[in-house]
Amino acid sequence: MKFDKPATDNPIDRLQVVGQPHDRIDGARKVTGTARYAYEQHDVVPNQAYGYVLGAGIAKGRIASIDLDAARKAPGVLAVVTAKEAGALKKGKRNTARLLAGPEVEHYHQAVALVVAESFEQARAAASLIRVEYAAAKGAFDLKAAKDKAVKPEGDDPSLDDTHVGDFAGAFATAPVKLDEIYTTPDESHAMMEPHATLAAWKGDKLTLWTANQMVAWGVTDMATTLGIPKQNIRIVSPFIGGGFGGKLFLRADVLLAALGARAARRPVKVALTRPLMMNNTTHRPATIQRIRLGATKEGKITAIGHESWSGDLKGGGPEVAVQQTRLLYAGANRMTAMRLAELDLPEGNAMRAPGEAPGLMALEMAMDEMAEKLGLDPIAFRLLNDTQVDPEKPERPFSMRRLDECFKVGAERFGWSRRSARPGGIRDGNWLIGIGVAAAFRNNLVMKSGARVRLDANGIVTVETDMTDIGTGSYTIIGQTAAEMLGVGLDKVVVKLGDSDFPVSAGSGGQWGGNSSTAGVYAACVKLREAIAQKLGINSTEAVFSGGEVKAGNRSLPVASAAEAGPLSGEDTIEYGDLDETHQQSTFGAHFVEVGVDVATAETRVRCMLAVCAAGRILNPKTARSQVIGAMTMGVGAALIEELAVDKRRGFFVNHDLAGYEVPVHADIPHQDVVFLDETDPMSSPMKAKGVGELGICGVGAAVANAIYNATGVRVRDYPITLDKLLARMPDAA
Repeated sequence: MKFDKPATDNPIDRLQVVGQPHDRIDGARKVTGTARYAYEQHDVVPNQAYGYVLGAGIAKGRIASIDLDAARKAPGVLAVVTAKEAGALKKGKRNTARLLAGPEVEHYHQAVALVVAESFEQARAAASLIRVEYAAAKGAFDLKAAKDKAVKPEGDDPSLDDTHVGDFAGAFATAPVKLDEIYTTPDESHAMMEPHATLAAWKGDKLTLWTANQMVAWGVTDMATTLGIPKQNIRIVSPFIGGGFGGKLFLRADVLLAALGARAARRPVKVALTRPLMMNNTTHRPATIQRIRLGATKEGKITAIGHESWSGDLKGGGPEVAVQQTRLLYAGANRMTAMRLAELDLPEGNAMRAPGEAPGLMALEMAMDEMAEKLGLDPIAFRLLNDTQVDPEKPERPFSMRRLDECFKVGAERFGWSRRSARPGGIRDGNWLIGIGVAAAFRNNLVMKSGARVRLDANGIVTVETDMTDIGTGSYTIIGQTAAEMLGVGLDKVVVKLGDSDFPVSAGSGGQWGGNSSTAGVYAACVKLREAIAQKLGINSTEAVFSGGEVKAGNRSLPVASAAEAGPLSGEDTIEYGDLDETHQQSTFGAHFVEVGVDVATAETRVRCMLAVCAAGRILNPKTARSQVIGAMTMGVGAALIEELAVDKRRGFFVNHDLAGYEVPVHADIPHQDVVFLDETDPMSSPMKAKGVGELGICGVGAAVANAIYNATGVRVRDYPITLDKLLARMPDAA
């Protein structure tokens, strides 16, 4: 199905199942432990062995020698795999560094060897017996020190280009009111609950991988490239994923080494990365240094807006695209953005929930508050004054739907913005200084080609098959709701099967495109099945109404299941997109409101309440969508207050590489969270008229927290996270 015209009325609009707050259809399996994750596939193949990964002890250099004798002789050991034993390996296009080091080492904890043994404990013990001698080389590990050597990112992607509209330099120089500030965000870890884990089994030259992977089709392609075998010889199965946040978009060492270990041991092998390896071996969100310049009239109209960002990655990697929201969020005739990339020898930087906008808005939305104060304007009023309904870089190109103003107005009323003191430090509750902050939320709406297969049997059971994944987002449920709505059956009559490369290729889970695109693919497949059912029953498909388990046309009404009495019927299709996203800018919007208390004596910050108001197209399931947004808000609090991968700038690794040292918010840190979804449909987006929302929830949260802290204390901290040591020396008098 080609989606190249705005959606008109269709069966989804009935909202009998779609749009309703159904419980997760996989929820019972989650809470009873019967939803099996990659490492828990204990009975899919017999005689499983265990692998343990040894990571490099240097960040850059060479392996001078490696002694495997003691490890090979250790109890229970079946095989030891290094680059030498693995033979020639290529690199998938989505990996920056090789997944197995040797002899060159590209980053700390890059996999050096895998030990395969009868038990995990035996594999771990044997790995400790491997003796590696390194020839370390000097590396670059400090973004600030490397900033002046950073260069424009290479590649054909136009989003990497510098942008210039009007005369930014001239407009900024002559602006009556100016702001020019530097903001920094640190390296961060995805820190998902489930580790990267894989079970690999060979049958002849066919490889099956039960793994935690957000993008099944990408994984098949890159594994085929890496091993140098045909794609059709690889099957990836990933039915449940215990969190990904972008960290499981691409192949990591567990997948490759499980495959290599299984080949060497001639047995199925399962591998899970330990938490330290997850922090240093897999990807992370790169640190940024951002400069924002704003120029405005005395009345508050922005005349110049400039955003520059510096980030680092391994050679061949890409930047954190922190300027992208600034190109679209606020009006201003004179504009510029630029990104520069420094070559660092830290572990690979790559996508983490809302890449670009999450760190970019932490800077931009703090700058907007600072500029509002310079102008003597309310922060919301300043933002609304500079709202726009067209692409600021291309005014002839309108937004398909943009209700940022309503997000602010609804949120201000609901949160009680009027009780905010315009004077920092103006509200106190005992030892707590109370502050309220706000920030805009913005995330582009991305759509991806996505396919599905839908089958009806004689019992009236509808089975959906697609390689779409569920990373805790509720994919099973919204896909089931889509099929139920389209075929007029109850959700209890729908079986959803996900995460298997034997199924039609879907959008996968990433970039906030998964829910909208994958359900649109199911919609397309259901249209095909509806046609097959109508034809079988002798009904004109254009007149057929599917409702209440029946197909109705005119005065005829037949059970849906009767169409499959002679055998199952199926429909398969793929949604493909035209140029609607080029003729109209498609984005999602929101407003975050946060109240904090800051202890006047210790500078401890406590979040007291939070609100997100989101305009993100049709919400397919308010319950699962709310879950996504409050989870994202929680991550935003972590980024604002505590999350930071501490870099050892001498040896090039993340020191706090476990959940004891890398702190994330826990239940006690998060108060009541409120979420409001504006009633909205966007026919430009897809037949579902939906958009993504799971990443919008983190965008702007960090700045809202920072702005609330400033409102409470009068102390402005531009270097995230805002820990108490950065506040304490400048806190107001405790008296």
